[in-house]
Amino acid sequence: MITSRFAMLVIAVLFSAIADLRYARDAFAEAGGGWITLFDGKNLDQWQPEAGPNATWRIEDGVIAVDKNDKAPKAIVNLVSKQSFTNFELRAEFWVSDDANSGIYIRCTDAAKVNSKSAYEVNIFDTRPDPSFGTGAIVDVAKAATVLKAGGKWNTYEITAQGPKFTVILNGIKTVDGAEDSRFPSGRIALQYGQGTVKFRKVLIRPL
Repeated sequence: MITSRFAMLVIAVLFSAIADLRYARDAFAEAGGGWITLFDGKNLDQWQPEAGPNATWRIEDGVIAVDKNDKAPKAIVNLVSKQSFTNFELRAEFWVSDDANSGIYIRCTDAAKVNSKSAYEVNIFDTRPDPSFGTGAIVDVAKAATVLKAGGKWNTYEITAQGPKFTVILNGIKTVDGAEDSRFPSGRIALQYGQGTVKFRKVLIRPL
């Protein structure tokens, strides 16, 4: 019996080690090939908080978490990249609660006032009254071809901006395919917090 239990323990440890090695290999591969790591779970050196009624952005257990400003509890706040990008592929992993209002802004033209009028908002909002512009959509630009829910689990966004064309893939499903808009040719990336529980991890970008 002891031998059997010991063997099972060894097998479990081996499987865990293999999984860790596979994750490290994949992360290393993504960090190469032209990919730039915007967040790796260690620091927020690539980011700055948006001006105005802000929140405290922090790292907790390797993910970006946020505490709202009690003086402005209903304000939507953003964490903005210090660098601007034009054409790129962006990958970001996020976890949200069912009631969360969040999103990823791309090509933000005003780092002090980030919204869908000065940037493109790839939405994360399962309970939006109009679900076609909810999770998976680009607000005011492209409705989600497939309406998906992101709440209660880790998700992966793959966002491509190439000139005036945009593609969005959520968890392997293409929700926006070649939508076109030319208002904002270049700008920063921003992570949004509106309500609920919102976490981000492993944010990578590759200029095209």
